[in-house]
Amino acid sequence: MKGSEKKTETDETKPGGWRDAALGGGSGAGEGRRPVGRGPAGRAWGVFYPAAPGSQEGILGRQVTCGSQGDREPVYRDCVLRCEERNCSGDALKHFRSRQPIYMSLAGWTCQDDCKYECMWVTVGLYLQEGHKVPQFHGKWPFSRFLFFQEPASAVASFLNGLASLVMLCRYRTFVPASSPMYPTCMAFAWVSLNAWFWSTVFHTKDTDLTEKMDYFCASTVILHSIYLCCVRTVGLQRPTVASAFRALLLLMLTAHVSYLSLVRFDYGYNLAANVAIGLVNVVWWLAWCWWNRQQLPHVRKCMVVVLLLQGLSLLELLDFPPLFWVLDAHAIWHISTIPVHVLFFSFLEEDSLYLLKESKLD
Repeated sequence: MKGSEKKTETDETKPGGWRDAALGGGSGAGEGRRPVGRGPAGRAWGVFYPAAPGSQEGILGRQVTCGSQGDREPVYRDCVLRCEERNCSGDALKHFRSRQPIYMSLAGWTCQDDCKYECMWVTVGLYLQEGHKVPQFHGKWPFSRFLFFQEPASAVASFLNGLASLVMLCRYRTFVPASSPMYPTCMAFAWVSLNAWFWSTVFHTKDTDLTEKMDYFCASTVILHSIYLCCVRTVGLQRPTVASAFRALLLLMLTAHVSYLSLVRFDYGYNLAANVAIGLVNVVWWLAWCWWNRQQLPHVRKCMVVVLLLQGLSLLELLDFPPLFWVLDAHAIWHISTIPVHVLFFSFLEEDSLYLLKESKLD
């Protein structure tokens, strides 16, 4: 069943029994029921991080309130309920845990998760058999699980982005002396980006409330630090007090943002609006500075290319389609496409830092 290492025993997963069970056979529930929806789940909005040279979760996220079409289906809900009743308590649960691979339990996969995974494919099978489009479940397309990776392509792509950031960080430390005026700020930005990609990898490996929040919050931190990086480069080197005051403001904004989403409610609409707003500031500020200095500083063209590329690549998120081979969706393709962009941006930071070091020695 679509990459599952071990099936949870249900009527649905027995040979020849999944269709009857999914349609309510044997329980009387939903006799002869057809999927109530037609086509994919409604488009969900998540987070958009324009021009942030760090982890970006894209334009499209998960459903805001009531779930998606797939997990709203009575077929899916009844399947999960019966599976959990049969397998996730008492001796059946002990049996499940004894047979579950150690890497699955270490990654946090539970009996309930396995039931949802198996019943998701039962529902997808019904949709395809009856000629309907593939639905989404809990704001996501159905992905074939590989080992403990919930979204294998996105998880691997996030890891590779983090690896690229780490390699470029080491290169920056090797070739740029610590005496360069931008050294501390660029190093801090590199670590913030690396941390964001770590949590992006974890989130795409196993989606939980904690990993989702950490992925979103760390990505927001990357954008804010990118704005701070731009502030230091354009204003802060001449007016350090302005940069310090702006840094305090950004920290206050981040604290308020995280506190609201953590302590009040996780509002996807607000999260989207907030990140679009600060992302646009980031884009306009960087592009304006690059355009102003394009003649004097030829290396800023790399920065312009990065900003424009990220805007163009973000459009990949609009190509929302069921994953190819149940693995590769638009979001994974977007993550893969950003790997060389990070290399280019850190190359710009390296050249710019060396230029500033040279200028400071001439003064």
